[in-house]
Parts: sequence; structure tokens; C-alpha cells
Amino acid sequence: MRIKMTVTDLDGTLFGADSVVSDRTKATLAKCRTAGIKIAYATARGSSAQYRMSDVPVDGQIRMNGAIAQTGEFIVYKCFVPHLSVRELLLACDSRGIKITVSHSISGRDIYFVNSHRFAAESHQILTDFAQFDKDCGKIYMVGLTPDDEAFITNNLPSELYFLMARGDEGFGMIMHKNATKAKATAALAAHWGISPDEIVAFGDDLNDLDLLDFVGIGVAMDNALDVVKAAADYVCCANTENGVAQWLEEHVL
Repeated sequence: MRIKMTVTDLDGTLFGADSVVSDRTKATLAKCRTAGIKIAYATARGSSAQYRMSDVPVDGQIRMNGAIAQTGEFIVYKCFVPHLSVRELLLACDSRGIKITVSHSISGRDIYFVNSHRFAAESHQILTDFAQFDKDCGKIYMVGLTPDDEAFITNNLPSELYFLMARGDEGFGMIMHKNATKAKATAALAAHWGISPDEIVAFGDDLNDLDLLDFVGIGVAMDNALDVVKAAADYVCCANTENGVAQWLEEHVL
């Protein structure tokens, strides 16, 4: 296969059950890089991904579902939610008692703005009155959402944003800009490196990976992926707990 770039989700994909990357997978990714293949990860996580991936060989990072993409310290793509467009919704959700966290990135480090319903602010969190909030944000996430909350957010969402419920975390929802997607961020990284979509293989397991698997030349779903993700993929590999990404790359690329 003529593969020049590999993009992989983290949770449920590259990470095993213990949320770390196995030694086998690290070695396989290193072999891919030696062969000239660019390695990037694409995750809903913010800067926590950088810490968890600090000893894993990668060339590119896509975080907050595609709100930001970079190679090294160079920002290739950035698409944040304008604070003025979301302020009214944040205030309405706060009035409903919804627990809110807003992620804002400064020099590669995420700052978390939380409301009083979320939890007591820690050192990396700032207790915030959203009536005065003036920071554009990469991702807004809310926990403990009820079906009524989900319907309220959907019905009051500004047109330039999208809302997504996360798999595995009951009541966990995310709001991002419509142009903050894994596919768009991957396209920006690939263009930066002069790589075409048909030269990319991508791995994923959840709904926020669908656009990525559709964009690339080869989309691979994990065996533990949602059925809808498996149906959209070109291949299904072993589960994340069985080094599925490494096994597929060893068999089909290396």
C-alpha cells in the first residue's frame, strides 16, 4: 500500500485498556517513521494528550476534535469557538445547573474555565462567570447531561457550532466549531506535508472518527468500535486491547 501518513485516535484506539500505548505499538510507529511515514494522532483530548503521548514517536498532533493541529510547535490549523457566539448558550446552560468546562489553549497549554456547578476549581481551572467570559475556546464540554439537557442544547445551538455526545461517558457532551473536525485538521496537516488523502490510513472507534475515516484513503475501525463506525470503514482490525493499530500496520504497511 502506498501509505505516507497514519492518523490514529487515542482512547479506544491507540490506547490500551490502561490508557497507555504499548511497547509493541511504540516500536511499530517508530518503524513507520523510519520508513518515511508521517505519524499523527487525532483526539478529543486537549493538552492531556501531549503528556500521555510524550514518549510516543509522532510528527503531528490533532487535539480537541480538530480545533487545533500542529507539527512540533508550529500550528498548522486552528478553529476555535468565538466566545460571543456561545456566551448566551453558556449562560442558559449554567441557569439549568449544567456542569460546564471551557477549554482555552495558550502556547500549547490548556486553561479550563468552569462554572460553579462543575466542581471546586483546582490550580489549572478558573471559576468563571460566563456573563463576562471573553476567550475563544477550542472545546466546551458538559457532564451529567440528561436527555432534556441534550435536547435543550441541540435546539439552542448556534448554527456555526456542533454538539456531540461522547461514547462511554454517560451524559458527557461536547460543543465545537463546525470546522473543528478531525478530517479538516488532518487535511491541513497532510497539505502541509504534501500528502494526498488517498495516501493516508486512519484508525478510530467512535462517532467523532467517522468524518476522518471517510476522508482518508483507507479507514480502519477497531474491533471494539461502534457498529456504525465499523460499517463505514474499509477494514476492521483487532481491538485496542490487542494492539490492533500495530497489528494492522505490521501486516498491511510494514
